[in-house]
Amino acid sequence: MLDNNEFNKLRSELESFDKQREILIRKSRDIVKLSKLIIYSVHRNDMDGASRQIEKIEKDKKIIEKIASHDCKLVYEGSYSMAMQEYVEALCFFEFVKNKKMPSKSKLCVTTEDYLLGLCDLTGELGRRTVILAMEDFDEVMRIKEVVEQIFGQFLKFDLRNGLLRKKSDAIKWNLKKIEEVIYDINIRK
Repeated sequence: MLDNNEFNKLRSELESFDKQREILIRKSRDIVKLSKLIIYSVHRNDMDGASRQIEKIEKDKKIIEKIASHDCKLVYEGSYSMAMQEYVEALCFFEFVKNKKMPSKSKLCVTTEDYLLGLCDLTGELGRRTVILAMEDFDEVMRIKEVVEQIFGQFLKFDLRNGLLRKKSDAIKWNLKKIEEVIYDINIRK
């Protein structure tokens, strides 16, 4: 016969996992939202506002990391990974614009895949920034082009299989092309 106590424990285990998963999903949404606010603030040159959002996002990141540490299956939850990618994109964008530096994977404490996926998305934000700065700050546009070229060059060295990372890495090429077209247009107008 079946042991009812064992099944009660199993049911309790699954219920606990579901509760933790729901909290993780909610907090992941908060991180995605804060990431978008950081990027929006940086595009508007509101670095103080972005800094305040970064303080909030760091707190939320610690919360979901703690939740995920209770059960390794939670690390593979799609919303968790999405939040980490958005986090990487937002913090890299902030650091690049503010300090002309790109934070490392180890500084951001994320997985390799989430870091690389975040960098792929970052190139889209950098492309948008070149459009905004096109007539104002040509030196910054050139600096952006250089960093996107470096990212593209590094991704060319990977042997990426079909999948999300491969798909997103292909976007780097198109973002670089967009930036080059902006530079070409600026040069034509001169």
